[in-house]
Amino acid sequence: MENTLNKSLQVITTVELLKHWQDHRALTRRTIDAFPEKAFFNHTIGGMRPFSEMVMELLAIAAPGLKEIASGITAPFNENIEHGNQKAKILELWDNATEEINTYWSQIKEEQFQQTIKLFGQYEGTVWSSIFYFIDNEIHHRGQGYVYLRSLGIEPPAFYERN
Repeated sequence: MENTLNKSLQVITTVELLKHWQDHRALTRRTIDAFPEKAFFNHTIGGMRPFSEMVMELLAIAAPGLKEIASGITAPFNENIEHGNQKAKILELWDNATEEINTYWSQIKEEQFQQTIKLFGQYEGTVWSSIFYFIDNEIHHRGQGYVYLRSLGIEPPAFYERN
């Protein structure tokens, strides 16, 4: 039997983690696209925000957060991204953020994932826990979007088709 006490076993590579995240982003993009234009900006249930506002939060976190991780330069958290109440513009912003994530991801060194950071000058955790938050928060809001779509009589994209 091999002694593994002093070995660090890796369950997932950084390349696999990025693919996992980008697959979730592709599903969220299809969810955004499934919304009728007006409902995307106006439909709410039980006091929740319209899905467009949730997506603005996701856009404010993902690429800017990863940029901060890669560069070490703190920027304020900003959900006020100009989109002119056009779903097509938000989809464009989403696609741009996806490319930015790929760019910044390649700049993060393997050893950085264990470092403690304070994103946007206020959210403390490790790099990997911050990235998990980005992914988990997106899944959470996408679930809210699914509820909205179903309430509109629209079948959301299959949650298990993430690529």
